[in-house]
Amino acid sequence: MRGLTLSPRTAAGARRRTEALLLVFVVAITVLGQASVGLAMNGTLPADLTGFTISMSLLALVGHLGVRRFAAYADPLILPLALLLTGIGLVLLARLDQTYTAKFENAAANAPGQLLWTVIGVAICLAILMVLRDHRLLQRYIYLTMAVALVLLIAPAFMPADTYGAKRWIYLGSMSVQPGEFVKIMIAVFFAGYLVIHRDSLALTGRKFLGMRLPPGRQLGPIVSVWIVSLLVLVFERDLGTSLIFFGVFVVMLYVATERTSWIVCGLFMAAVGAFAVGSTEPHVKGRIAAWLEPMAIFLPPEQRPPGIVSDQSAQALFSFGSGGITGTGLGLGHPELIGFAARSDFILTTVGEELGLAGVMAVLLLYALLVQRGLRMALGARDPFGKLLAVGLAAALALQVFVVAGGVTGLIPLTGKALPFLAKGGSSLVANWVMIALMLRISDSAERQREADARSSDPESGAGSGAGSGAGSDRDHDPEAVTDSPPGALSGSPGPGSSGASGWSSR
Repeated sequence: MRGLTLSPRTAAGARRRTEALLLVFVVAITVLGQASVGLAMNGTLPADLTGFTISMSLLALVGHLGVRRFAAYADPLILPLALLLTGIGLVLLARLDQTYTAKFENAAANAPGQLLWTVIGVAICLAILMVLRDHRLLQRYIYLTMAVALVLLIAPAFMPADTYGAKRWIYLGSMSVQPGEFVKIMIAVFFAGYLVIHRDSLALTGRKFLGMRLPPGRQLGPIVSVWIVSLLVLVFERDLGTSLIFFGVFVVMLYVATERTSWIVCGLFMAAVGAFAVGSTEPHVKGRIAAWLEPMAIFLPPEQRPPGIVSDQSAQALFSFGSGGITGTGLGLGHPELIGFAARSDFILTTVGEELGLAGVMAVLLLYALLVQRGLRMALGARDPFGKLLAVGLAAALALQVFVVAGGVTGLIPLTGKALPFLAKGGSSLVANWVMIALMLRISDSAERQREADARSSDPESGAGSGAGSGAGSDRDHDPEAVTDSPPGALSGSPGPGSSGASGWSSR
């Protein structure tokens, strides 16, 4: 570890010190929130406050030490942001548990289970950092990754539908898994590798239309294929959220890879055509759209209601946001039970809106925005095209999922049934999101590590020139964390295996 002294004087040490300070703040905020819930609802501190404090402290400590050991140069904001969102989710679920167990006989507490899934998610995150020392290794398995993703994407179609008619779960005995949460990561990996290989051909332009160069017809195959798969998911599984994220991530990554606005236009046009076709013919999607267009129609007499109105959750969500105002009613003083058990999953943002107000909602959305911004920032800093596109894909998947969930509960778009990342109840979602965090940490670590090595090698005082081998090179020779199994040219700007002419793009 001679080249990676974790002193604050080094870049790695300074980053980890910043991360440690932020994690202390995260633990303090979440513990304060847990204490506030108990005081507001019961007039006393929660009985499990000590256990919650120890759990959050251990998660922060173990996470910090793991990142310090296996990704010392990683972005110092990623882990604190993810843990803060997860901690807020635990506080909200603990608050909801008190209301539901008091008002409903069959209600069970979900916060302890969510805490267990948090431990599993953080453990998997650190395991990935320990095993995956170079994110470019994933580029070797992009087709295998896509094959597994397609199997997971198709499997729910053969499973029973949930309460609201969607098929998004795989049932394994008493357990259930939502594969769409893992598929969004797999498709980002596949699309990143695919676009690195085929970027030059997809960047070709054809005829000019309305001031834009449209792609040639023969190059429309990939986007048409992804569009068809998205529509099949929507028709056979009635999973609007996964369909939107699947297609949206591909269009965003395609635009970033080719820098052609025409792909965005084509993607929006195809999305509009697909939405109109499926929304006009598929009963489940048609009902979702009807409930979105007329959320208050549920309060009409049954004979006057338009078809498709199945619950009053959309209307109650709007009432919750309205009653919260700017600052909210206070944590623990709202009425989330009016929305039913959905307040624990895709409607958990309404609890934030009612009890913490518009200020609380904006704070939560700002945390997501910061996490997305860090993903885009690491994409700019990555030296290899695969890392650039993978970072963009992960950031886009997170941003799109937050948009479809927040947009659904606020009435901006139809409800999709997706879970709000990190906050909502669900083991599949939580573990998948921590896998995403692991990949973001690894990409940012590789990008910053290489930037630091380049800076040392170009600094005359560091022994560049005749003694350059003792600068950055010595770090790679003696540091066990240095990448040793990477494709040739992946960081140098020259195309490595399977990069097919991406060198010019990677050097920009």
